Amino acid sequence: MIKIKDAVKKYGEFTAVNNLSLIVNKSEFLVILGPSGCGKSTLLRLINKMTKRTSGEIEVEGDNIDDLKDEELRKSIGYVIQSIGLFPHMNVKKNIATVPQLLKWDEKKIDKRVDEMLLLVGLDPKQYKLKKPSQLSGGEAQRVGVARALASDPDILLMDEPFGAVDPISRLRLQKEFRQIQRRLKKTVVFVTHDTDEALLLADRICIMNEGKVVQIDTPEHIILHPKDDFVRSFFKGEGILTILSRKDAIDYAEPIPSEEKGLDENSTLREALTVMLMSGKERLSVGEGSITWENILKIAGSEINGEE
Repeated sequence: MIKIKDAVKKYGEFTAVNNLSLIVNKSEFLVILGPSGCGKSTLLRLINKMTKRTSGEIEVEGDNIDDLKDEELRKSIGYVIQSIGLFPHMNVKKNIATVPQLLKWDEKKIDKRVDEMLLLVGLDPKQYKLKKPSQLSGGEAQRVGVARALASDPDILLMDEPFGAVDPISRLRLQKEFRQIQRRLKKTVVFVTHDTDEALLLADRICIMNEGKVVQIDTPEHIILHPKDDFVRSFFKGEGILTILSRKDAIDYAEPIPSEEKGLDENSTLREALTVMLMSGKERLSVGEGSITWENILKIAGSEINGEE
């Protein structure tokens, strides 16, 4: 889907992206993780030609991006940034309709798509379509930003710390909802962050960058269990296994034993189950029609630590 070969981007004497090669697979959720200044945002902008690379090659869906007009390439790629970038003079409907209008969709199709996208990100079209960005909370504005990026149904989404400016509670909710959206729509996502918990929660694979280079790229589980070096190890500080539990739905591990007590809802993760147990002192919680035990969670965590399937 995206193939980057020996990409270099220099700003004078400073090399932001240093001879980097990377393949992003179709329908993959790839997270680019690294410290500030490591080149991750620059890499994202190279993909949609918002920044001109110094050398190297980039292909998108088999086409060399140098053979494509800038505006045509960007119409086919959704782009979401931390500052959201909603047009302040346009209402929510017009913001979401920006790219479909550039693609010359008819008005009925655009109206239907706007409603679909708002519902997808959890906003009521009747309540939000006519609001201006200044009337939205940070979390609502970010949802509209995601809706706008998805409106033209692009195969690829580039996301540059999209939830970074949102409060922690809204951020976790947005992360979990977007993970479900991506799984349902099967978009190819390249997602930049410096937040390790966010990377571990969302990614199919994580690409760790430093000084413009790829240090390690692998699944979250393998990076936690088999860090390539001290730089990678220092990112997670030995706590990554708890976040790995956030990737796993508790209901998938629940035993078919009904419980009379009210427990967790069906969308709860193993980490959330463990947290409730620690706070309540309970060793068993109901999840949906079944239940899960403290011992079961510890076994699952142990399997992850030992690299067992």
